[in-house]
Amino acid sequence: MWMETKAEVEEASRSRARSSRRVLNGLLLCTGDMEHLAKHMQDKWFVLQLAVWGLRGVTRVILSNNPLSGALILAALYWASPWQGLLGTLGVLTSTLTAVITGQDSAEVTGGLHGFNGMLVSLLMGVFSSAGDWYWWLLLPVCLGSATCVFLFSGLSSLLDRWDLPAAVFPFNITIFLFLLCTGPDNPYFPHRTATPPGALQSNGTEIVVLQVIRGIPLGVGQIFACGAFGPSLLILGAVLLYSPLLAVHALLGSAVGTLAGLSMAVRHESLYSGLSGFNGALGCMAVGGLFFTFNWRTHLLAIASAFLSAYADIALSNLMGTVGLPACSWAATLTATLMLLLTGSLAAYRLPIGQVMAPERNLRSRSQWEAGNTTDRESTDV
Repeated sequence: MWMETKAEVEEASRSRARSSRRVLNGLLLCTGDMEHLAKHMQDKWFVLQLAVWGLRGVTRVILSNNPLSGALILAALYWASPWQGLLGTLGVLTSTLTAVITGQDSAEVTGGLHGFNGMLVSLLMGVFSSAGDWYWWLLLPVCLGSATCVFLFSGLSSLLDRWDLPAAVFPFNITIFLFLLCTGPDNPYFPHRTATPPGALQSNGTEIVVLQVIRGIPLGVGQIFACGAFGPSLLILGAVLLYSPLLAVHALLGSAVGTLAGLSMAVRHESLYSGLSGFNGALGCMAVGGLFFTFNWRTHLLAIASAFLSAYADIALSNLMGTVGLPACSWAATLTATLMLLLTGSLAAYRLPIGQVMAPERNLRSRSQWEAGNTTDRESTDV
């Protein structure tokens, strides 16, 4: 009887272990690039494929490629503002459909590379519009601007491919600048708010609320999507964490670095509290910290340097552009990341080819396997 009881206990223990393993494997399937989903969707209806492509495009904004993360981000945007959520959805679908119609590279379309610029353009048009929410005429420039990003992305990609550089968000930055310059704050159809330079003098007191500054660090991640609400920003950070814990750590670290840079330059308190001081630092840190470079202590330090450079460049550009009422958008992080990818010397050895960029953890694992293979080859050919 004792033997039967012992056997039952062992069987129950093995059953629990199998169940835990199945749950863990199921959770792991939801992380990273979810390549298995791409294979599963190949023979499905076009509408379902378009939805997955669009969700991947949503996550490309935060340098990720996971449709479940995209669903979380869309939920966060609708939570913060249904109007902004609608604009973002329309922007990513318009740009993705334009890419399909114009016959862009299928791998780029399915990977969401033609969706994220259109989404950013639509979100920023909504944020800067002074006509208020649910101004339906705004949908016209949203669709046109999102479609324009596809042509800019295609043209810039063919140019930048010579140096193995990504087009990144250059199309978004160019398109939103053209729109704001064409309309102006007094336009009768599409008026927009003017941007305030972060270095502008403020009439309030000089005391800083430390808790508000700390709260602005996760808000810096949300501001990548022009989202300034705390709860939705945490959900966006959770979406990054689902894709890659390493990328989420660098997002928070970069936002903290950007906030520190803003404090050192005595920017307006509102920029610190709202996360606007941190989002370029977050993008710069994420790009280098394991995405375009294999993660190690050298590239980690380079990621911190990239965050500082992105943050200070954003302050400078914002002060410059603010003189004519224009935002600096994400020019600082985009230019900084591009310069980092052009680095030479020993750090260049850790840079990944653009076509081989995956989740940071997988990049790290792939490089370890590659180095192990090279070591074996060298040992086998030694005389």
